[in-house]
Amino acid sequence: MLVTLTTTHLPATDLGFLLHRNPARAQRVEVSTGTAHVFYPEATDQRCTVALLLEVDPVGLVRTARAGGTEGAALAQYVNDRPYAAFSLLAVALGKVFASARRGVSRERPELVDVALPLEVHVPALSCRGGAEMAHRFFAPLGWRVEATAVPLDEAVPGWGDSRVVDLRLTGELRLADALNQLYVALPVLDDAKHHWIGTDEVEKLLRAGSGWLAAHPDRELITRRYLKHRTALTRRAIERLAEVDDAEALDDATAPPVTAAGGPTDADAAADAAADDAR
Repeated sequence: MLVTLTTTHLPATDLGFLLHRNPARAQRVEVSTGTAHVFYPEATDQRCTVALLLEVDPVGLVRTARAGGTEGAALAQYVNDRPYAAFSLLAVALGKVFASARRGVSRERPELVDVALPLEVHVPALSCRGGAEMAHRFFAPLGWRVEATAVPLDEAVPGWGDSRVVDLRLTGELRLADALNQLYVALPVLDDAKHHWIGTDEVEKLLRAGSGWLAAHPDRELITRRYLKHRTALTRRAIERLAEVDDAEALDDATAPPVTAAGGPTDADAAADAAADDAR
């Protein structure tokens, strides 16, 4: 699973300070589902790209999955796109690797935390139930220019049609923290599935990640329902919380946990989220 994020902000290598990841060396971070690799394919003053590559053990996924109970389900555990197409596994890795950036914290470049930067996000293989249209519905209202192309099931057999995987490219000017939090929510939402059990803590995690943008999204109910795996009680609770405010700015004041001086969730909240994600 791969996602890249590029900026042409000058100097572009400031991206490394915002992400707390040094462009001069590749880094590895162990997560519960595999190994996340962070590296910079390009890092100049004019253009800087960071890549997050998640290596997943497909056998490990099968061992931790619940048995399906039928021969077809058992086969599907081994023959599927789960180790390759981006979905909630990549969201967990992104949440852990870029935890400080998601909170909007940068000791070296604090003046850039609240600046809208020119950004380009590329997810070459994104699991997306609803195809390119669903990707547009999620990202376009947030200010992104969206290019989403369906990936065929088999290029050699066009009659089979398209798969549920899309090649997604986003361009826009946003705060880095907003871009990362939107991706964190979008990956499981567009896949319309999560690889782990959903509890009440997921409501708070959604509201934190969606602070400043989810309440105003025209598809906020669909996003909430999918993020919470269609759990009726949890979805109702989250939508009620979102409905308590009239706009995204009010949502930030009404639902965010205690904040640091930088204005994001506290370190304790972020640590708890990361630990809960990584445990799954």
